[in-house]
Amino acid sequence: MTWRDFPKVELHLHHEGAAPPAFIRGLAQEKGTDLSAVFTEDGGYAYRGFEHFLQVYEAACTVLKTPEDYHRLTLAVLEESASHGVVYSETFLSPDFCGGGDVGAWRDYLAAIESAAEEGERKFGITLRGIVTCIRHFGPEKSRAPAICAAETQGTFLRGFGMAGAEQVGRPKDYRWAFDCAREAGLHLTCHAGEWGGPDMVADTLTDLGVERIGHGVNAIRDLALVDRLAEDGVVLEVCPGSNVVLKATGDWPKHPIARLRERGVKVTVSTDDPPFFHTTMTREFEGLERAFGWGEEDFAELTHVALDAAFCDAETKDRIRAKLKDRP
Repeated sequence: MTWRDFPKVELHLHHEGAAPPAFIRGLAQEKGTDLSAVFTEDGGYAYRGFEHFLQVYEAACTVLKTPEDYHRLTLAVLEESASHGVVYSETFLSPDFCGGGDVGAWRDYLAAIESAAEEGERKFGITLRGIVTCIRHFGPEKSRAPAICAAETQGTFLRGFGMAGAEQVGRPKDYRWAFDCAREAGLHLTCHAGEWGGPDMVADTLTDLGVERIGHGVNAIRDLALVDRLAEDGVVLEVCPGSNVVLKATGDWPKHPIARLRERGVKVTVSTDDPPFFHTTMTREFEGLERAFGWGEEDFAELTHVALDAAFCDAETKDRIRAKLKDRP
């Protein structure tokens, strides 16, 4: 069976990290910016290991300078996701890249992204919602401005707040102010943890930040008591197997923890993270899981419904997406 047309829900997607390389290359040419070091000879993104990946990611972001750039980027991302059967997606947006953390500037960027999301839904049949993220390695003090931006602009489109970036920087409690600010504004909460950090990072993120979902979370498998806590509390993991394998955050596909986590009752979902960087798509994620674990249609239907139940959108949107899932081939 081909998985391309199977309707999918994706919860863990970085907006700029999903930019097709050809889009960033073209934008750089328009702006007269030399980004040759960012690309490989065959046109992909060039990086060596996780730290260099972050540097290349941020370099690629330097040509995304205006709300119009983000409008175009959003349409490019949605078209690509929809071509792989994604009917609902949540994307991580950073006010640090969209206006330097200034609320007024952020409003302009957000309006452009939201407008593109509405256009993309009409054109491609995919629904998009946003999650503001602070960048961990920018430090705790710089996490406050994105939280304020999120609190001031939350609504039908902007549904959550989270944190991305280098997990090795600081401890979860250092970022508590930002998460408390977002929580008080009524935003849903997620946070990257347990991709590079150990089980203690996942546990501290749950305890100190009070999140509903964990981005990645795969290293929780090293502490079965924590795995049982995740299962009992219904915490959802936004797992990105292809990303983990390419970056060597886990073993290869057959050794990836997603199957063991699921077997122990943890709610797991599947996403692409930064798909062109890791040469993946939602179709390839499904194909990899099928090869590694023999998962089939019923497994993927269950994973998709878990993802939709955990999505941060409102009930009306969930009902609309749920109807689309019934139409799977």
